[in-house]
Amino acid sequence: MLSVISPAKTLDFETPSTTDKVTQPDFLDRSKPLIEILREYSPQQLSNLMGISDKLAGLNAARFADWQPPFTLDNAKPAVQAFQGDVYTGLKANTFSDDDNQFAQQHLRILSGLYGLLRPLDLIQAYRLEMGTKLPNDAGNDLYAYWKPTLTQVLNNDIEKSGSNVLVNLASNEYFKAIDTKQLDARVITPVFKDEKNGSFKIISFYAKKARGLMSAWIIQQQINDPDQLTTFDVAGYRFDKAASEGDTLVFIRKESDR
Repeated sequence: MLSVISPAKTLDFETPSTTDKVTQPDFLDRSKPLIEILREYSPQQLSNLMGISDKLAGLNAARFADWQPPFTLDNAKPAVQAFQGDVYTGLKANTFSDDDNQFAQQHLRILSGLYGLLRPLDLIQAYRLEMGTKLPNDAGNDLYAYWKPTLTQVLNNDIEKSGSNVLVNLASNEYFKAIDTKQLDARVITPVFKDEKNGSFKIISFYAKKARGLMSAWIIQQQINDPDQLTTFDVAGYRFDKAASEGDTLVFIRKESDR
């Protein structure tokens, strides 16, 4: 069983990594052409392309200029610890044991606009490039055209190696669209997290993102590889709602009093 999550805009390259067992991203040869394209953009053009402030555009122009393999712990950081944000607050990867990290390497993948597909311990350098960015490239007019064939093929291989023919979709819609599900040789299970508000259960973005990280960590630390066990997830007040679930869309709810 393999799980996929999204990256985060917020990064932490100041806090040292808690592990020295690191790997290199598999698709740096595909990342380099994107960097070369992005280096041709002025900060103002990056601002327009990404819809970000002038300050952020300047920061990322500098990041693209400085981006340079080979990656080491001196100039890069494991992806799962470099990314911050709501999902990664739930994941708490800096607390993982060696066994947790080893299981995560085999069963968790991070989708990325620049790196394509990352294992948790793959080293990355700082960047910002969301998968939905309409960046013209040699494969088409956006990053979906650039990454989709590669990601789908590699995920099929990784799912087969994981020991269970299941992909758990814990990514956002923006990132999961980078996978051609019609060509995916796997059952796709999508957990949905709803929190009580004003007497009804709704998807509240902040809580839902954190819950994706909580489930990712739970799968890793419990070494879950049987999809039937997903319904036993009961972390931070969430519980499986069988009545609200349908097919491979598994709904988990949390009462306001349990937050």
